[in-house]
Amino acid sequence: MAQEIAMLHDVARCSACRACMVACKQWHDLPADMSTPFEGQYQSHKTLTPTTWNLIQMNERVDKEGKLHWDFSKIQCMHCGDPACADGCPEDAIERQDNGCVVIHQDKCVGCGYCAINCPFGVPKINKETNKSTKCDLCYDRIAEGMEPACSKTCTADAINFGTKEEMLALAQKRLAGLKPNHPDANIYNPEGVGGVHMLYVLPEKPEVYGFFKPDAKTPASIDVWKDVVKPVGQVAAAAAVVGVLGLAAIKGMSGGKKGGE
Repeated sequence: MAQEIAMLHDVARCSACRACMVACKQWHDLPADMSTPFEGQYQSHKTLTPTTWNLIQMNERVDKEGKLHWDFSKIQCMHCGDPACADGCPEDAIERQDNGCVVIHQDKCVGCGYCAINCPFGVPKINKETNKSTKCDLCYDRIAEGMEPACSKTCTADAINFGTKEEMLALAQKRLAGLKPNHPDANIYNPEGVGGVHMLYVLPEKPEVYGFFKPDAKTPASIDVWKDVVKPVGQVAAAAAVVGVLGLAAIKGMSGGKKGGE
């Protein structure tokens, strides 16, 4: 079994240079979102899009003491240990690889949108032009060749790190210890409700402060009902319907033949 890998984003170190966003688009050959409206903010996109898989989110807030803070956080697919997107995909188009990468296979995707509906983080987006679901794939093709993801390779602030999950969790603990004296609410974001993630974060404040990071994120237990019960029943019903139609056609054919011979 392959060794589990992970990426770590230290929010306290991020400078919002957005080099990671550019690197992601370059490696995956993703076009610019030309229709993105300007809303008077420095944040480039309001949210992830079918062609923007990695976004630096800029969050302005004022603390209890009236001090202004500007938080920069990298949002993308979390690559869950128990991915709701894969569990809910009726076409088995989404694969959780042994190393932790969660990948959408475009040749199998039918654009049904179940992954987008089930994801607790709202990450997958349906490309209307291709009718395919898209999201960050953690540069699984680069990892397979012994390289690190394009975004972590490009980060100039040492805010994004890549390695084995064990190494990244150890680094996260070290970074957390350095933050705690000035940020008592600092934490490592690795929600157990989704089986842990392979996109780890060190957050200076509680997860809910940033909007994207849900402290109670979890993979719905009812998702497997679709694949294990509803889908098979539907397939049987569809098959029965086809047999019924063919049978009716055959009966009509026989009936028609008899009338013609009288």
